Parts: sequence; structure tokens; C-alpha cells
Amino acid sequence: MRAGDGLPPLRIPITRTLVVAGAIASRDYQDVHHDPELARRRGSPDVFMNILTTNGLVGRYVTDCFGPRAVLRGVAIRLGAPNYPGDTMVLSGTVEEVDGDTATVKIVGENGIGRHVTGTVTVTVPAEGLVCPAEGVV
Repeated sequence: MRAGDGLPPLRIPITRTLVVAGAIASRDYQDVHHDPELARRRGSPDVFMNILTTNGLVGRYVTDCFGPRAVLRGVAIRLGAPNYPGDTMVLSGTVEEVDGDTATVKIVGENGIGRHVTGTVTVTVPAEGLVCPAEGVV
């Protein structure tokens, strides 16, 4: 693992079930994450994914790439374009820095309307290094 190494992209289909289940699992009961009619009344075309679900997917992407012994030390993300049901988010990453057993990874997640998430993940990596699988789909 070296600075500049890319992680294989991960395609995540955004389903209504994923959006609603993520909101419920994170105890985010805002109507825009589970009620399409109320979301439309608030100006959104449909329900959309909450930040905690996105945060979890970003963390999972990195730990899947670095192996089961990898430990997340920090996740800092910023949301952009909403993730709506029927779209697909593609996560990609680049190793920005390696310091001993710790790597800093820049993450980008894009969907059909733009950049959904950008951020940085700090992860402690096991000695065997990068074990990221080939390009995947959830």
C-alpha cells in the first residue's frame, strides 16, 4: 500500500429499502427519509438517504478494501447531491498518505445527479496490507 494507490470502485444500488432501513437503523425518523409524500411536500422528489447511512457505507467500503483486521480511526464526510431510490452510488478511493500502519484515504461517492459524498477516512491497516477485492456491487 502506497500513497496514490486507488481502491476499486464499489457500486451501491440505492433502493427505497436501503434508504428507509438506514434511517430506521440510525434512529433518524425525519419524514424525508421514509415518507415519499411528506418528502415531496418538503420539496424533494422522493425520500433520500441520511448522512449516517452514507457514513456507514463509506466505512464499510474502506474496511472491505483493507480487510477484516482494519480499524477505522476517523471518518470525516460531507454530503452533496442526495441519494434517491432508483439511482446507484459509486464509491471510489485513493490512498493519500501512509504513516506506519495507518493510511489516510480520500473517498468520493457519485450518483446520477452528481457527487453525493466526499471525505477522508483514516484506517489502521494490518501488516498484510491492501486486500481490496476487485470492483464490486453491494
